[in-house]
Amino acid sequence: MIPSAATTLDMELSSQTAQSDDSAAADVSADDLALVRRLQARDRKAFASLIDRYHGSLHRLARMYVATDAVAEEVVQETWMGVLNGLGTFEGRSSLKTWLFRILTNRAKTRGAREARSVPFAIDEPDEADDPAVDPARFLPNEMWALPPRRWEEDTPEKLLLDREAVAFITRAIEELPARQRIVITVRDVEGLDAEEVRNILDVSETNQRVLLHRARSKVRNDLERYLAGG
Repeated sequence: MIPSAATTLDMELSSQTAQSDDSAAADVSADDLALVRRLQARDRKAFASLIDRYHGSLHRLARMYVATDAVAEEVVQETWMGVLNGLGTFEGRSSLKTWLFRILTNRAKTRGAREARSVPFAIDEPDEADDPAVDPARFLPNEMWALPPRRWEEDTPEKLLLDREAVAFITRAIEELPARQRIVITVRDVEGLDAEEVRNILDVSETNQRVLLHRARSKVRNDLERYLAGG
């Protein structure tokens, strides 16, 4: 049985002495910096808050690289241990969230490779050139729209988010994307990371991250249009 993250952290906290890092952290927000100081002081409430905030997101990202939820949970547990062991070296060159996700990604890649389920990252390799983001049949010979995108004035994000079936459909559409596109759209649009954070976490160029995200969003939008049209 896998111990909970909170139990694991509590055991580790009890066995370690406090560490501190007084180096400047110009790239970290004031809130992050205050939290880091509490974490470095082995504040259990700070760790509990961190787990509540990020455990689910870390698990979803880990699941992109490994075969089962159980293995993903193990990867997240390893990540929390890595956070504990690395707090003394956190220098604030990235946000706390980026740092956490980078630790997770490195461990998930290693675990995925060990289990022969490694995503070819090589994420910075060009995306499939023969995989158009929009179906060419939607264009006329003069490159104008033959079938323009659906107008979404009434299908506002707020309305769609209230539609549980639509949300479930979007989730399934994302799960069916090619692996690299699925990972990028998940960290950008599901977890809410910005472009710079994604580049740092996945070690991907700005251009390829933009291409992968555009292709992923276009495919999900096309599927959603068909869903909303009843097809």
